[in-house]
Amino acid sequence: MIVSALLTSVGINSALCILYFTLYPILRNQPGNFDVYIPRVLATEGLERTNYFLQHLIPSSTWVRAAWKLSEEDLLSASGLDAVVFIRIITFSIKVFLFAGALGLFVLLPIHASGTQVASFIIYDIPTATLDLFTISNEYDYICSKRVEYFYSSKPQPHQFTVLLRGIPIRPGSGVSRAVDNFFMKYYPSTYLSHVVIHRRDSHKHLVEARSAFVFFRSRYGATIASQLQQSHKPTDWVGEIAPEPDDVHWAVFHSSFLRRWLLKVVIIVTYILVTVLFILPVMLVQGLTNLSQLEVFFPFLQSILSTKYIRQIVTGYLPNLILKLFLLLIPPVMKFLSSIQGHVSHSEIQRSACSKFFWFMIWNVFFANVLSGSLYTQLEELLDFKNIPTKLAVAVPAQASFFIAYVVTSGWTSTSSYLFRTKQLIQSSLKKCCCCCSKKDNVNEYEVPSINYHKLIPKILFFGLLGITYFFLAPLMLPFLLVYLSIAYIVFKNQFINVYAPKFETAGKFWPIVHNSMIFSLLLMQAIALGIFTVKKLEMGSSLMFPLPVLTLLFNEYCRKRFLPNFTAYSVEVCHQCVCTALLQSLIKRDREDANDSRMPQFFHQLMTAYRDPALAPVQVSDTHGLRVPNYSENHTDPLLTSV
Repeated sequence: MIVSALLTSVGINSALCILYFTLYPILRNQPGNFDVYIPRVLATEGLERTNYFLQHLIPSSTWVRAAWKLSEEDLLSASGLDAVVFIRIITFSIKVFLFAGALGLFVLLPIHASGTQVASFIIYDIPTATLDLFTISNEYDYICSKRVEYFYSSKPQPHQFTVLLRGIPIRPGSGVSRAVDNFFMKYYPSTYLSHVVIHRRDSHKHLVEARSAFVFFRSRYGATIASQLQQSHKPTDWVGEIAPEPDDVHWAVFHSSFLRRWLLKVVIIVTYILVTVLFILPVMLVQGLTNLSQLEVFFPFLQSILSTKYIRQIVTGYLPNLILKLFLLLIPPVMKFLSSIQGHVSHSEIQRSACSKFFWFMIWNVFFANVLSGSLYTQLEELLDFKNIPTKLAVAVPAQASFFIAYVVTSGWTSTSSYLFRTKQLIQSSLKKCCCCCSKKDNVNEYEVPSINYHKLIPKILFFGLLGITYFFLAPLMLPFLLVYLSIAYIVFKNQFINVYAPKFETAGKFWPIVHNSMIFSLLLMQAIALGIFTVKKLEMGSSLMFPLPVLTLLFNEYCRKRFLPNFTAYSVEVCHQCVCTALLQSLIKRDREDANDSRMPQFFHQLMTAYRDPALAPVQVSDTHGLRVPNYSENHTDPLLTSV
């Protein structure tokens, strides 16, 4: 991509960002748009409407200051630990790239400009960059400590006392409820409290038991022990795990058997591979637009159109990334659908699974497919030639620097700024008001408060992080563009957490292991490219110094996996060789002892019995306060399930 085409892309996207930031405060201040731009504020606090709107036509920056001043403690209390972790991903990336940017712009860029042999300087830069491992470790440790603080500061939650049990064996003449009651009264008599059987409806709409149940315990310790031990010599019977939050349960998963879930996983893997491979077609289209000479060979009639200088700059600089961005919009829903039928028991697990799928999808189709431009067969042939991968990446990656800078500008700056505008919601709200012949909603409970789609946003931030780590010594000029993107994301999403997004579930920071894995992969990729550069430049000293770094990185990853990852499987439990770690259980016991003297616990246990509402027991569907279709329960449906209390 030529410099003029890149500047055209930067100019177009900069203008769009300025337009979004200018129009957003004007549109948000119009009383008729409150349900679009501040639905969370309306749902929680309410606002007095005013008909005077001329003063609202002046752009204001007060929302930027409010977002900037929002502290981590305020964000935690308002939106939960997941929101804090999301913002920490952005701030952590800013810290890393500020350091890398200073090194790149003031050291490496002058070297590039002077034509000095840059490879000899990379010998010293790569080990310095690998020192980021300690920064990654500190951040991992910080998130772990926040999880512990969140656990101690939160009031008792139903899922902390509940085990989700599946694969319940049923004897002839007995039911699921009796089997569960007999089993836990026999083996857990001191901690077992009660249970609720999960139901489903068959093809004739008849209510049947699903061989699954939510089992309630008197303490967190009892629930944790029951969830971690194998309850039967047959691994597929009495399978237990800590239950998700009541609002986080994915009820549809209980309709399928173990065999069906296993087969679906195989089908999903095959489908994921096919989707990933077939996406190479739009990527080839994008690459064709960046190479006009090749495009003119296949489409001769375009020669007259592309002869105009400005059109050529738009086609090569802006259009390829815009097309790639539009195609990528189709992928997150596909990944979420695949994850939803994979057998996950909670919506948060579905989002985390879709997040990982989307990130690795982008690695292949946005990074490698554009770097190794060519036919699918050629790309596979190059990637399967493991011995020469570093050398090929060393040649191919620097050549695509301008394309990825344009990608950061289009899919980073403009796309993130567009979250302010909420174009789709604005159009829907306007059409709804016109069709209903009303100018406003009178009931604040009718406002829809959306939740943030982490599976769409986190992979994008991680992918930009990969570009920054990979290109900081190859094309340091990319880092200022990345820092602008991260700054926009920091302001925009903090503002959206204040005014728009409300959490529907809480994983307490369980997205961070995905972040850690992406950083480790990015470092390994950077080291592989550096090794390839040393090989191409025939610098034996550099190659010798590089070989230990991937080994050290992998050892560091294993250390983090042992040191931090168990804290993300549960709040305070670690399974090691089928034994529960006593030291980590102390926090559970401490909380249980504190709750033993709490006079509110009997009321909590009473509410625990009805926390998990089975949709199969609710034939009547009504709309909730967010406009969603939810079950309407009656006491006749729930009372029979509590007879064992």
